[in-house]
Amino acid sequence: MELLLASAVGILTACGIYLVLRQRTFPVIIGVSLLTYAVNIFLFASGRVVMNMPPVLSDSAQGYTDPLPQALVLTAIVISFGMTAVVVMIALSAYLSARTDRIDMDDEAEGSAK
Repeated sequence: MELLLASAVGILTACGIYLVLRQRTFPVIIGVSLLTYAVNIFLFASGRVVMNMPPVLSDSAQGYTDPLPQALVLTAIVISFGMTAVVVMIALSAYLSARTDRIDMDDEAEGSAK
């Protein structure tokens, strides 16, 4: 189970970094979303990956699952969804005003200034 979670975090991080380094707006947004998913899985895995254990320690339980990382991940999912919606709307308005979704506008700005 740990190998599966570590592989998922690594693959999501690698894909997210690759997409963030692209020069288009929407792949960058998808890359940031993949990075947040990787962080969420990492936080979730930090709360002990234990099956069929209660969330709080009691006298009869042999172990427990830490509920704090689960609460943090749930909060992070809601916040990242809201921020992704805001960033998509900003990117869409920038695309509609500039008619391009490229991030580096330096070359075009220098060409039009001359």
